[in-house]
This record gives sequence, C-alpha cells and structure tokens, in this order.
Amino acid sequence: MDSKKVLIIEDEKSISDIIKFNLNKEGFEVETAYDGQVGLEKALAVKPDLILLDVMLPIMDGFHVCKKIRESSTVPILMLTAKEEEVDKVLGLELGADDYITKPFGMRELIARIKANIRRTDLVASLQDQPSNVQDFGSLAIDLNRYEVRKNGNALELTLREFELLKYLAERENKVFSREQLLEEVWGYEYYGDIRTVDVTVRRLREKLEDDSSEPKYIMTKRGIGYYFRRP
Repeated sequence: MDSKKVLIIEDEKSISDIIKFNLNKEGFEVETAYDGQVGLEKALAVKPDLILLDVMLPIMDGFHVCKKIRESSTVPILMLTAKEEEVDKVLGLELGADDYITKPFGMRELIARIKANIRRTDLVASLQDQPSNVQDFGSLAIDLNRYEVRKNGNALELTLREFELLKYLAERENKVFSREQLLEEVWGYEYYGDIRTVDVTVRRLREKLEDDSSEPKYIMTKRGIGYYFRRP
C-alpha cells in the first residue's frame, strides 16, 4: 500500500521537524512549508492526504490558506492553534477545517487524529464503487453509499465531516440527538473537541442544504436538546 502523504504548514521549524520525524517513523511521507503562501502552493501541487495547518503563519495566515484550499479540495485539514481562544477554533471550522488541536499537544494524540481523519477519507474512497443507495428528501438526494449529495440535481460540495453528520441524522429521521451524542457517534472517541464543533458543522451544512439557512427545512433544532433530520 502506498504511504500516505501529510503536508505540514508550520512556521516554527522546530515544531515542524519534530512532527515530521514522528510521522516518518509511522510510515508517512511528509512535505513541509514555513509560510502560508508556499503552503497553499504545495497543498494544490502535491495533493496530500492530510494537511496540518498552523493558524499563525507569515505572509498568509492559516484561515486564509484553509479558505483557499476549500475552494477546490476536500482534503482533511487539521488546524494547529497556539492558544485556547475559541474564536480561532470556531473560525477554522467555519472555513472548512475538519479538526483542530491546541498547542502544546501530545504527539500520540496528534498522530491518532491524523490516522483517524485519513481513515475516514479511505473509507469514502472504498465506497465509490458501491451500488448507489440514493434517498430522496424532496429536492435533496443523498447517496448514502457514495457520499454524494444533490440538491435540485446539482452536486453539493460537502466536507467528509459534514457528510458524515448529514448521513447519520438522515438515516435516523426525526430522532433527536444531543450535541454530546453527535460528537461521540460522528466525530468518534478519538475526538477531543467540544459541543460548539457540532453547532458550527450544522451551520455550515444548513448554508449548503437550505434555501434559507435561517429557516431550515432539513436539519432542525430541538431547543435545549440538540438536532434532528426532518423530511420536508
């Protein structure tokens, strides 16, 4: 099996080097970049299996890099934040990052996150040859096997995490799940985030699925409890 390629976009060379050393030991191929502009260019050129993206970067910050990558790619992005400020984490997720980890972090946890996100991507790739299993929900069609979503016949670009959340809710129509349940079931035990991660992902999904995200028809809020999927 081909080794997986990770792109590290991190301006602190000492941090980049230690991550690269440990990833190499785990069998990963590693590319590095020390500023946002070069990182963006490499992200588009080398097509890595996952990107580790620092927030605070010279020339172009990590948020801008993430936004530009998401214009043409659904590659898993794990953002590295240097501080506990929730605004950094939420903004990264809003822009399409799949996950985040706060410095200082343990190498074991970082590698577990990387492997988990790549594993999800491999799972989706393995399902592309599966027979279609399209469920129609009014103007929305969800292919539960091929991880494809169409609205009025037009394909929607969802990140893997967005699709997994949509699939989980749609397969359990009208059942309400708390944010904690969704973190556990969709993000998995290896995920160490907080419940606002669910809110951000729901908001992004609504912006893509709904005619008016402020008046949703598909992903509904049960006030004080959580979210559920409703057939219009």
